[in-house]
Amino acid sequence: MTQFVSTFLKQEIEIHELVTVHYFEYNSDFYFPGETHNFWEFLYVDKGQVDVTAGSTNYVLKKGDIIFHKPYEFHSLWANGVIAPNLVVITFKCDSPAIHFFDNKILRVGDYERDLLGRVIEEALSSFSSPLDDVDLKELKRSGKGEFGSEQVIKLCLELMLISLIRRGGTGEERVSSSIREKSGQDTFSRIVVYLNQNIHNKITLSDVCRDNMCGCSFLQKVFREKTGGGVMEYFGKMKVDSAKQSIREGTKNFTEIANDLGYSSIHYFSRHFKKVTGMTPSEYSSSVKLRTDSQKGRSPHFE
Repeated sequence: MTQFVSTFLKQEIEIHELVTVHYFEYNSDFYFPGETHNFWEFLYVDKGQVDVTAGSTNYVLKKGDIIFHKPYEFHSLWANGVIAPNLVVITFKCDSPAIHFFDNKILRVGDYERDLLGRVIEEALSSFSSPLDDVDLKELKRSGKGEFGSEQVIKLCLELMLISLIRRGGTGEERVSSSIREKSGQDTFSRIVVYLNQNIHNKITLSDVCRDNMCGCSFLQKVFREKTGGGVMEYFGKMKVDSAKQSIREGTKNFTEIANDLGYSSIHYFSRHFKKVTGMTPSEYSSSVKLRTDSQKGRSPHFE
């Protein structure tokens, strides 16, 4: 009897856990203040343009760009106030040494990788009941409706995409690549956004912002109008409302506690400002959140 010897197949890139899968269709004024976590994340721009902070540096990503954030790297993003972006954001755990190819990388995605991403989103929509556009998603819930092997297909498609990018990318493009244009005033804008986020619970004025950051008020207003279409304090007000909306979704605080936590002088001023920004009172928003979230379930995104 002939003796056969099997060959153990190398696993150069292996994704052993999926954390979240997102497909976002954001408004042109979307802002995400940022986060860090102990797993990998990539962001692919399917439509439009976004500004991204990675570590202490800022980048402008356009349609077809993909950026990777390694574990524990701070990252934030915002739309430019003009173009409404569509984004794929996927987080995962991978201990393969080859994954470090993607350290500090921004790459261009080709048709093959884009098709694989589309398949991932398609399989995720059927495999998980969690809405893919929920920015607060912390855990994927299985729907029980996925086709046979759907989770494995997601894993394989993601691994194939990463392998393809490594094969095609050579040494890859560093984030400082000239193909990623940094806007005038970007560093100032990013620094002020971080400052505003640190003071989200305080009551501050434009003079406070300028004094604490050693910026001229006219220059600062000009930078923010270019980036967001509005002034610094208008942007800060929207940040406060976004924080309030998150607290309302979490349901751990009442409206008075939220108003106090965000530095509003009264619940009445908080309600008026909330309605001015969102078009709804806090109570109306609270009762509409579940309905609006549920209405997104099962909606299949369109890859352009």
